[in-house]
Amino acid sequence: MKKFIYLFIFYFSLVTTNIYAVENIMILKLKYGEVEIELYPDKAPNHVKRFKELSDSGKYNGVVFHRVIDGFMAQTGDVKFGNSTSPDFNLSLAGTGGSELPNLKAEFTDIAHTKGVLSAARSADPDSANSQFFICFESAPHLDRQYSAFGKVIRGMEFVEMIKKGEPNSGSVADPDKIISLKSK
Repeated sequence: MKKFIYLFIFYFSLVTTNIYAVENIMILKLKYGEVEIELYPDKAPNHVKRFKELSDSGKYNGVVFHRVIDGFMAQTGDVKFGNSTSPDFNLSLAGTGGSELPNLKAEFTDIAHTKGVLSAARSADPDSANSQFFICFESAPHLDRQYSAFGKVIRGMEFVEMIKKGEPNSGSVADPDKIISLKSK
């Protein structure tokens, strides 16, 4: 009987671990290829919940990478002004909008801003993150514990690195690449 109980516990832990892992994997489709992103709900639960909600409802589909700085990061996620398929699309305002949902309180974590890390973009107010996020091209330790990191690219970083870069200082992109789709795996 003890053997059966141990086998059951072992099997149950394998199944639940796999379910947990799959439900926290997102697929970002770019024109260059598919990118797999692992989310960290144990570190930044509210940011992960918002990201999944906006992704799975299609809000990020068609949103441009409005600010891309070579050697630093690619920023996107302005679902109000940055959605190239929306009548409200305005590239000159992209980066100033968000979703209709309330802003999020900061969830600063011990996740270092290394290559491939996803983090919430915000204004000077730490509690102003809403829908925008960025993906680091390289380590950016000056952002650690200053921005809410909530995930990391685990496959396809080479496609992220192909995203069209913007002006060297501002990162503004004249003819930006966009998210084709972003959804749970």
